[in-house]
This record gives sequence, structure tokens and C-alpha cells, in this order.
Amino acid sequence: MRWNLIQASSRLICVLLLLSCNHQETQNLMPKKSFSLAMVQMEVEAGNPDNNLQRAEKRIEQAAPKGAKIALLPELIDLGWTDPSARTMAYEIPNGKTCKRLQKAAAKNKIFVCAGIVEKEYDRTFNSAVIINPKGEVILKHRKLNELDIAHDLYDQGDRLGVVSTPVGTLGLFICADATARANSLAHALGYMGADVILSPCAWAVQPGYNNQLTPYGDTWRKTYADVSSQFDLWVFGVSNVGKIKKGPWKDWDCIGNSLAFAPGGKEVAQAPFGVNADTIIYVDVKINERPARGTTWYNFWSDKTSE
Repeated sequence: MRWNLIQASSRLICVLLLLSCNHQETQNLMPKKSFSLAMVQMEVEAGNPDNNLQRAEKRIEQAAPKGAKIALLPELIDLGWTDPSARTMAYEIPNGKTCKRLQKAAAKNKIFVCAGIVEKEYDRTFNSAVIINPKGEVILKHRKLNELDIAHDLYDQGDRLGVVSTPVGTLGLFICADATARANSLAHALGYMGADVILSPCAWAVQPGYNNQLTPYGDTWRKTYADVSSQFDLWVFGVSNVGKIKKGPWKDWDCIGNSLAFAPGGKEVAQAPFGVNADTIIYVDVKINERPARGTTWYNFWSDKTSE
């Protein structure tokens, strides 16, 4: 009797080991998630929310039939960066009319939408961004943390960072200069939090007459994007608007697009055109890598990379 129990136990162990091996093989053979992302480098007219939102809705309608699963729009697409209209023309998130229009566009076109908009909460104003799912639900909101000093009198301080799990992968969200926080700390935090893709609405601007041939724009962003995409084996997208800044400390400066995409491993895979009139959509095929590490096992990942 005892011998039969031992034999039965042995057979059970073998079966469990076989199932475990087969499961591991199946996991290894499972296709990685892939989808198309639309980098919507659109014109933003300072202080003109109706025109801007109409333009955003049209771009979203253009992107969806092309097969895009995510439409990434720039920073503060409703009013423009540092425009003083933020004090009087901003609405709450998610129930304000600005956010509602983007939610409706996402649901109508069955697409994820990520965009920066000004947020009003009681007497405070935030430089915010949202991710909206294809059902029209706001699934993540971010308030800019590393705001330029010249905008401190207009926008209040954000106080948290987040990621959200979706059918296309885990999406991380921050805004423009958040990427350049000291030691790339905010970008790295999103990597530690499990982001497969970091989405960054931006408003990249230069002084009038800037010579892009002499000094190609974008090295600041390339440096931080390449670092986090390499260190954490993830995607990073920064999408800027185009158009004139009409008021505020950078009055008459040009927003110039030049939007960038980096694939895992620190590889630059897309750059949108540079220029105040470079309104366009760039499509990028995204293939998600399985997260290679978590928590302290990132040290093993980095050690292996160093030894290669």
C-alpha cells in the first residue's frame, strides 16, 4: 500500500513538472502585444478652445480608421501652454466640458486618447493630462510635477505619478518637462511602476528665428527618452504641438513639433517634422516586450546588460 502511494506521488510530481514546462513554453511562445499609435502633432491656438477641440476631434477621427489604438495629443491642447486664459477658461476633470468632448471622441472612434488639458479644481489650476479608454472613461489623470519656473504663477503643483493597465499594455503618463526631472527620477519611477509605454503630451518651443539646421532641436528629450527606454526596456513617446505662443513669458515663441518616439533599448524610431506649421500625424507600430524585471531584480537586468 505504501509503495503504491509512493508511485502515485511520483507520477503526480512528474505530471506537475510536465505541465509546468508546457506552461512555460506556452508563455514563451505567446505573441507579444502589438498595436499602432498615432502621434498627433497638431496646431494649438492660444486661448481658442473651440477651434482646438474641433481640430483634436478631427485628428482622432483620422487616426482611428488607420488602425491606431492610441491617439497621443500634445500638452494643454485646449488653451495652449502658459496662456493666461487658463485662469478663467479651464474646467474640471472628468466632468468639465473640455474633458467630456475628448471622452466622446474616444468612445465614438473606439480608441484610447491621451491629451493634455487645463484642469480647474475649486480655486486651483493644473497643467493636467488624461488617458481615456475606448469606452470614453478617464482611466488615468496626471498633474504636471516638474513645471518650468516661469509657469508657477499659473499652474498649481501636482503631487503624484501613476500607471494604468490596459489591453494594449501598461501605460505610464507624465507631461513634457516631467521627463527632465533630476536624474530622470520621474521617468525611472514609471519604469519601476511597470510601464510598458510612457506617454508624454508636450509643448516644445523655441525663440523666433531659431535655426534648426545649425542646432537640431531635441537632444534634451533624446537623452532622457533613450535612458529610460534602455534602462527599463520600454517605449517612450513625446508629442508636441505646433503654433504660436501669443501671451505669457514666452510670448511670440514658436511651438515646433519635432515629436519623438523611442523603442525599448533606447532606439529612436520616429521623429515628426520640425516647424511652427508642421501639423501632422505620425503612426508608429508598437510591439510590447514582456517586462524583464521587477523591483530589485532590475539590478540583475542592468548587470546582465553591462556584462554583454
